[in-house]
Amino acid sequence: MLDDRAKYWTPVDQYVGGIEHAVMHLLYARFFHKLMRDEGLVNSDEPFLALLSQGMVLKDGHKMSKSIGNIVDPNHLIDTYGADTARLFIMFAAPPEQSLEWSDAAVEGAHRFLKRLWAFAYQHQQMMIDINDLLADGNNNINWENCDNRLKKSRLVVHQILAQATNDYDRHQFNTVVSGCMKLFNELSAYQIETEEDKHFLHSGITFLLQLLAPITPHICHHLWQQLGFEKIIIDAPWPKFDKSALKTDEVDFVVQVNGKLRAQFTANSDTPESSLIEMAKEHASPFLTGKSVTKSIVVPHRQLINLVIS
Repeated sequence: MLDDRAKYWTPVDQYVGGIEHAVMHLLYARFFHKLMRDEGLVNSDEPFLALLSQGMVLKDGHKMSKSIGNIVDPNHLIDTYGADTARLFIMFAAPPEQSLEWSDAAVEGAHRFLKRLWAFAYQHQQMMIDINDLLADGNNNINWENCDNRLKKSRLVVHQILAQATNDYDRHQFNTVVSGCMKLFNELSAYQIETEEDKHFLHSGITFLLQLLAPITPHICHHLWQQLGFEKIIIDAPWPKFDKSALKTDEVDFVVQVNGKLRAQFTANSDTPESSLIEMAKEHASPFLTGKSVTKSIVVPHRQLINLVIS
């Protein structure tokens, strides 16, 4: 009845189902799979390795339903904005396991972002093609360790976003992937090209941005990837890896909270001792400490946060 192809395809890596149908669908699937296992037809205990029960789409606070006629016509949406806009909005609106509220204004916002990305890519088209040609010939002599502080700070932001977005994909947090891509775009579009290193930085940033967005907006990313002179199509390109050395920084920006409220900010060397950080935090937040006693100081290094508790 079943040959070795069943062993290849089972168990399924990821099951995605609507939350209203999860119980019965899973019940049927598991029942029949275990029956076939007991009969020796398949060699796995469960039909799926992972489950994601996606939320519902709401309109005006109500579940979208054909019976009450509140369905948004996807064909009209695609004709007006394109499929990528629809995909970007849906992914950005909410985490996949939660319900999302349909918003025409948010769809417009997603469309504007893609238009800005399109214009930005074509603005730097020749630069991207030139650098891709250099890289294809094996000419990549950029020493990132010796770049100036301005470039180091921007590389830090870009590689932080790349690392976080890669982790968010693994956790199916697609909405924060989109958020990260928007932050990445803002960082790149504000960056001023002054040196050859700046051009290579912008090239890598645009490359990362298209690759991060490609699973969500495949059509525009596929087109731009080809127009920017990459050899392979984007779906065949290896997933980008963040540079751990780019995440190292000599200076760190800290925020100071007093009883949980943001009161000051300052910059310190990354190797500054905790006791010195606390004294610097007290100095920068001194207007809010007058006549008060600091009863506790909490340093959260990975968040660059210092909280002073006063009484």
